Amino acid sequence: MPAANRFVLSGGPGGGKSALLAALAERGYPVVPESARAIIRSRLQAGLAPRPEAAAFAQAIFQQDAQRYQQSQALDTPCFFDRSVVDALYMLHAAGAMDDAAVAQQCSAYPYNRTVFFLPPWQAIYQTDGERDQSFSEAQQVYANLKRWYLRWGYDVVDVPCCSVPERVTFVLHAVTQAVEQGGAD
Repeated sequence: MPAANRFVLSGGPGGGKSALLAALAERGYPVVPESARAIIRSRLQAGLAPRPEAAAFAQAIFQQDAQRYQQSQALDTPCFFDRSVVDALYMLHAAGAMDDAAVAQQCSAYPYNRTVFFLPPWQAIYQTDGERDQSFSEAQQVYANLKRWYLRWGYDVVDVPCCSVPERVTFVLHAVTQAVEQGGAD
């Protein structure tokens, strides 16, 4: 799959990424689920703490995201990722497990469309659960940090407005059409 067809939905926890991805999938678009939630779910089912230490958790997410990226190679239509390798690289960097040069190398190895959709934490829909244990203020900090991270690595961040899911789908698909026409791959 050309990088131009790989679109990332990122941002803070509790912004409605899962609902937006489900709506895009209902319209026939391929979607790639978030790795962190799957890892947390698996650990909880095994009777373990939800997350290992930060670097190990980030490495597990990176490995799963890299594998999912590779599995999407056969697709040549827009595909939507719930977070991406770039998010995992942020976590690895923040944990001191990867330096800037290594991050740059991995960003080149796993390119996405330059247009990245960011969903801010949304107070009206925010809730914690067994897999999301951050407070709303922590979710806002994650959002701000990831936004700076994506901008640092050359991505164009597009904030998705807090509105109904159908309106969000329309907004994203309109922006995707523009990004594909402009050839927005790294």
